[in-house]
Amino acid sequence: MTKLIIVGDEAFGEIAYEYFTHDSPYEVVAFAVERTYLTKSELFGIPIVALEDIPTVYDPKEHHVFVALTYGKLNRHRERLFNLVKNLGYKAASYVSSRAFVWRNAEIGENTFIFENNVVQPFVKIGNNTILWSGNHIGHHSVIGNNVFISSHVVVSGYVTIGANCFCGVNSTFANNLTVGKDSWIGPNALVSKDIAEGSLLKSEPTKPSPITSYKFFRI
Repeated sequence: MTKLIIVGDEAFGEIAYEYFTHDSPYEVVAFAVERTYLTKSELFGIPIVALEDIPTVYDPKEHHVFVALTYGKLNRHRERLFNLVKNLGYKAASYVSSRAFVWRNAEIGENTFIFENNVVQPFVKIGNNTILWSGNHIGHHSVIGNNVFISSHVVVSGYVTIGANCFCGVNSTFANNLTVGKDSWIGPNALVSKDIAEGSLLKSEPTKPSPITSYKFFRI
């Protein structure tokens, strides 16, 4: 089994440990965080070490790394640490759930994590350092850029290009043949039906509660 270091010891780090340990050919041998954030010595009985020190302890020729951060600062935190571990000489691991459907000619980059129940159709290209949480549909011939975070139950139709560092909220929907500019934030339930420029911020208004309570409506 290939030995793996997970960068991050919070929720996503714990989740990544579970998936890599029980559904991949990797053996997690350490967690790593930047020295400033090193507050505990182990997780799941596995050592947590300072990220700056890992080359002196874990040979880059014998270990891979996965950066388990989410979408803070439009994925900039994950992007920075991904570049850091690459500069240290490590190969970045990717994970594809055994319960995901990924067509044979889809291209998947480094440090990409594809959860269960994702559908990735033919001729899709997914860049480096990109996260697809559970239950998404990525339509044929679509291109997902580097450092993207796609949360759950997102529908990306065919021939869609999503630029680098975008965030796609839960249940957001993208129609066919469009481009989403880099650094865009697409809120939950948003419908994207035409091209949008880089740095766009799309919000969908939340459903407002009725002035009538459920007790009154059901005569309880």
